[in-house]
Amino acid sequence: MAALLIVDVQEIRDAEKYEIYKPMAAEAIAAFGGKYLVRGGECEQLEGDYVPNRFVVLEFPSMERLKEFHASDKYAPAFAIRKEIATSNAFAVETL
Repeated sequence: MAALLIVDVQEIRDAEKYEIYKPMAAEAIAAFGGKYLVRGGECEQLEGDYVPNRFVVLEFPSMERLKEFHASDKYAPAFAIRKEIATSNAFAVETL
């Protein structure tokens, strides 16, 4: 069963470093069979009080592969950059 990694990047404090992060992350994502479904496109609030900023949605072949990616040495350098320069929330969910 496929799994989605959903990330809401609330704040980017260093846009130049974020541009360094993006290709590093993309390479690691691909290495684990992941692909982008959403990458910061326009987002409009339709209900509730939560105000999203920049959404990224990734699809992986399975929850196991998603978790392997997130904990991998291949993604670690990119993840360190994102943690340093951005505030975000992320969660994983299995698809139907």
